[in-house]
Amino acid sequence: MSRRRGRKARWAFMLVMLLFAAVCCAAPVGNAISAYVALKSGVQEDGGIAEGGTAADIPPRMLTAYKKAVQQVGKQVPKCRGMRWPVLAGIAKVESNHAMGRNIADNGDIRPRIYGVLLNGSGQGGNTTAFPDTDNGRWDGTASAERAVGPFQFLPSTWDGVGKDANGDGRADPHNADDAALGAAVYLCGKGRDLTQRGRLKAAILQYNQSGEYVANVLGWIDQYTAAAKDPGLKNVTGTVRTVIEAALSQRGVPYSWGGGNANGASYGICCSPSGKSGATIKGFDCSGLTQYAYAGAGIRLPRLAADQAGVGKRIPATLGTLALRPGDLVFFAYVPGRDSSIYHVGIYVGSGQMINAARPNTQVRLDAVDAMSGFAGGARLL
Repeated sequence: MSRRRGRKARWAFMLVMLLFAAVCCAAPVGNAISAYVALKSGVQEDGGIAEGGTAADIPPRMLTAYKKAVQQVGKQVPKCRGMRWPVLAGIAKVESNHAMGRNIADNGDIRPRIYGVLLNGSGQGGNTTAFPDTDNGRWDGTASAERAVGPFQFLPSTWDGVGKDANGDGRADPHNADDAALGAAVYLCGKGRDLTQRGRLKAAILQYNQSGEYVANVLGWIDQYTAAAKDPGLKNVTGTVRTVIEAALSQRGVPYSWGGGNANGASYGICCSPSGKSGATIKGFDCSGLTQYAYAGAGIRLPRLAADQAGVGKRIPATLGTLALRPGDLVFFAYVPGRDSSIYHVGIYVGSGQMINAARPNTQVRLDAVDAMSGFAGGARLL
């Protein structure tokens, strides 16, 4: 009986490893396999990283408003510490997707205006509590009840307490990008929070929306925008290493496409990722397609799958840690420590703990912290 169990266990292990080998940047695999891998390894599907983005998904005029608010908030809340544009961008991403699809004038006015659902307790849009009108429709366009307004989705009653004139036109307007961003900064700062402390940043976001899921979502975006804001210093990077890194950096903002990308550049992908996302209609890169493209510029041809790319060049063991990595190295992530056959993801290290990353469906090529992905599996030095 024990022998039979032992044989079954060995066969089960071999089967799992075969399944692991299939889970890579461009290897189609069933949802059942994905669920099993996620369960056993404790990582999220498609690479274990929260949905994210870079400054490439922010309209330039909105980004200007966020940065301007950071410069101005000190005059409004002198004791506030740690206000950064990625904090404001994280809120605005979740609340209005940075006013995407609207026209943003040079003075910051947003048209058409952005209105939330009518908070009359009807249940529509998930609202079950009625909020009586406080502004006679001045900001939310209706006197029958309240509704959130602008790119930061303020209730008129809240705006009445935090609204500021940031663009110098004499009025504080929640439908103006500059005013709304400064109002949000003031609201998050409270009476003088230190937002450099993670716990206080969470508390500030929680007052915006009393939901742990909301806080986690906003924090995920803040972390991604923070990574995007740190351009890698390439002053001491030369030759083919610089060629590879600059080729990869040039693709920031290009969509992730499951199975997409090759040595020639972005391409349409295939169906389907472990979570069922198809790249067939998306021209872009997955993780190993991006590395193929970047290294092709240095005359190096890489295999298509991340697990196979780990066999090229000088292997850097995970036991040496990320400090052993140098700019230009491939950096790998695996489901099972020490087993290259379970590698599911690859990026390109640029230094200072960052990598160029095509992370997962619904994201774009971007800069990420190496530790943003789970299962660090070392690297490979090809240059």
